[in-house]
Parts: sequence; C-alpha cells; structure tokens
Amino acid sequence: MSLLRSLTCAAMLAATMLAPSFARAEFKLDPRFTDTNGDMVADTPSDPAKQIDPDTLIFAYTPVEDPAVYAKVWAEFLDHLAKVTGKKVQFFPVQSNAAQLEAMRAGRLHVAGFNTGSNPIAVACAGFVPFTMMAAKDGAYGYEMEIITYPGSGITKVEDIKGKKMAFTSETSNSGYKAPSALLKSQFGMEAGKDFEPAFSGKHDNSIIGVANKDYPAAAVANSVMK
Repeated sequence: MSLLRSLTCAAMLAATMLAPSFARAEFKLDPRFTDTNGDMVADTPSDPAKQIDPDTLIFAYTPVEDPAVYAKVWAEFLDHLAKVTGKKVQFFPVQSNAAQLEAMRAGRLHVAGFNTGSNPIAVACAGFVPFTMMAAKDGAYGYEMEIITYPGSGITKVEDIKGKKMAFTSETSNSGYKAPSALLKSQFGMEAGKDFEPAFSGKHDNSIIGVANKDYPAAAVANSVMK
C-alpha cells in the first residue's frame, strides 16, 4: 500500500557507514583532482604518468537485488564496451555503495553505474564523470520514491508512522533515505530518531521483503525495484 509518492574523499566515504549527519556534508572536489574548466567534475590528468590504461576494464552496477541477475542485464552493454575499446570487460558485483566508491577512488573500478544518491560523493571523492543515464526506448526515464506498509500495520496515512519503526536502505540512497527524510521533515514535521525509529536494511529489496514479512511497519523504497 503506497502512502507517499514523489519524483524524485575519505571522510565522506567513511561517512557512508555512519550517522545521518552524513547527508548534511559539504561536498567539494577532492584536492587530488583538478577542474580547470569549471564543470564541477574531475579533469583527465594532463600528466600521462597519472593516467591508467588497464588491459581489462572493470564495470560495477550499484548494489541492488541479485548481482547475478544484473550481470545478465548488463551483458549487451559489456559486449559493446569491449568491442568499441578493444579491451576485456569484466562485471564486478559490489555489496555496498561504500565498496563501489572506494574501488573507483583506488583506480580498481573503471566504469560504473552509481545510484542517484551516490553521485555527489562519487564525483567529489572518486573522480567519477557522469555522462549518461538509463532510459526507455521512447526517452522516458526516472522512477518514484514510495513509502510502503502492509495491511494491519496501523498505518493508513503518513502521519501514522510517528512512534513506529521505518526502514531506509542506506544514507547514500536518494529514494531509500535522502528524499523520504527531506519530505517527512518538510511536509510532515517528522525526523528520524526523534519522531520515529529508523532502521537501515542495506538494500531496497531487503526493505520490501521486510515490510512483506512484517519486520518493518513502513519502508521508503524505489518503486522500480519493487515492481
């Protein structure tokens, strides 16, 4: 039952594992990167010694659901990437947003699909340069954040979440944490830890299954994952 629907550097990387104060962090491009053209993303190093040319390109998609399923979903893209670059391409399943960010920062991950909420950190801390996003053949794109519950939870409107437990995914998730936190505070005057008990499931599918199994009275999820 959908209740609410809305469109939606080392210290920073460490903060992905820590408290919600992470969401208020000030993002600046890490000093190891340069941005001479002012486009707010890292430039390609002018010094050839600082550039890498790996024999095998490593690709990782944001950690959601079953990695084996997504390896098949991305198979055509990986074949295309191998063809146009002349390199071997390997799909690497990551278990957390923090692991994906740190891998790119360390130069072990070369091409990646980051979740919406991780983009600012990936750009600032890992030198990520966003260039495209997934879309349907007709050009449609995006998803919606939904707060879900189950029949008999005692929640029939958003305000009923007060005093109960609500599941988020992780602090780096837009639909799983940032957007619902902002909406609950601005539109309903409710804050995590003050007006309701937050829980972090780690992934959208964990939150969805948790609500279905009545482990959580409510959860904020991306409806594309739920569908």
